[in-house]
Amino acid sequence: MTSLPPSRTCLYDTTELNAVLDRMASQAMALLPGNSPVAVVGILRRGAPLADLLTQRMVNAHGLKPPLRLDLSVKRYADDLTLLHPDTLLTEQAQHAALDLTGYTLLLVDDVFYTGHSILKVVPYLLQKHPATIRVVCLADRCTAQLPVHADVVGVKLAIAPADIIECHVPPYEADFNIELLKPSRPTSA
Repeated sequence: MTSLPPSRTCLYDTTELNAVLDRMASQAMALLPGNSPVAVVGILRRGAPLADLLTQRMVNAHGLKPPLRLDLSVKRYADDLTLLHPDTLLTEQAQHAALDLTGYTLLLVDDVFYTGHSILKVVPYLLQKHPATIRVVCLADRCTAQLPVHADVVGVKLAIAPADIIECHVPPYEADFNIELLKPSRPTSA
């Protein structure tokens, strides 16, 4: 039996993603009520630096008062989409235990919206902090949600084969800011 070797394709480079982030910042700003305090919440790992990039654009280009910035540790999948935690693991950081977000509008930022399990784990946790509104922001939506959740702001929609992997490369975790499609090796039919 023969197999096709794995392949990697850059779908969006740094220049293209900077334009995507500019558009996302504009869309996110349109969702913010005028006088409500804002918190931008990044999902670790890559959602956190994306939250920083989005926050920087909203402050510099749109005049948003610097918002509260938080990061949450949420784990479900490995980078190759291997399921690590079937129940999705959210680890509360000590500094967040007594956090009161009453009246805040929250922008919850992640890199890839996949099945919706991570978002569905985070939203009830954040609701305990009494925000006025929670909006979900993702750089890439794989269009494979299995739960009744959605992203309010989406950078790019990528409907790809189930076995393929979308990799968002975000500094400081990777050198270049881009989105790549990884096609794992697969058997050929010949």
